[in-house]
Amino acid sequence: MQDRYVGDIGDFAKYGLLRAISVGRNLGIAWYLHPDSGPPGDGRHTQYLKQCREWHHLDCGLFDELKQIVCRRQRSVKEVQERRILGDAVFAGKRLELENVPVRCRKHRRRRWFKGVKESLADCDLVFADPDNGLAPDKNFSPTQKRSAKSIPLCEAKALADGRTAVIYHHNTRRKGGHRKEISDWMNELPGCTRAWYWQPISNRTFFIINPDDRMECQLEEFTKRWKKCGKLFRR
Repeated sequence: MQDRYVGDIGDFAKYGLLRAISVGRNLGIAWYLHPDSGPPGDGRHTQYLKQCREWHHLDCGLFDELKQIVCRRQRSVKEVQERRILGDAVFAGKRLELENVPVRCRKHRRRRWFKGVKESLADCDLVFADPDNGLAPDKNFSPTQKRSAKSIPLCEAKALADGRTAVIYHHNTRRKGGHRKEISDWMNELPGCTRAWYWQPISNRTFFIINPDDRMECQLEEFTKRWKKCGKLFRR
């Protein structure tokens, strides 16, 4: 996650999903917060906020809050937290930054950072992980590389989902076989991942839901019916 993404259409998607499935649960957010970086246009997808008829009805309160944040140029995760967009959620928001960390120290820094995330969210029964790029196979993940700060390795996703429900953000790639195969492959890699919501407008992304209980299954069905023009629910 980066501050400059706050309020874009991807945020509308993920907060809409979390608000729908976190009722009655102790929600924890692992921001995987990264310094603003990347192409200058990243985070520019806010035109939906000018299309009230098309988007507002999906979650009126959320739409209005994000519109204020963008219009007032207050785009930051701190603003999301202070506005209580996700209710009483617990936030693990320590920045994951490796730019000025010596290469030899980066593996230890990552371990220490992740330990802090788990400790912060220990009492949560629903956790959401929000890395920029999403999932990465353990074999391809190197904590010594700066780009690793934008990904969540499979081992961390499993650790966050241990004994509870977890939702893992993944930005779909150009993997051979297309997005449907990519989604299926990751669902098979993630133990207990029986549902995945594939967001289709503008920039494709998938939210993998691990260990959902029966009540959450019902909430997901209701949510995806209401947001059916935006995406598709995959089942395993």
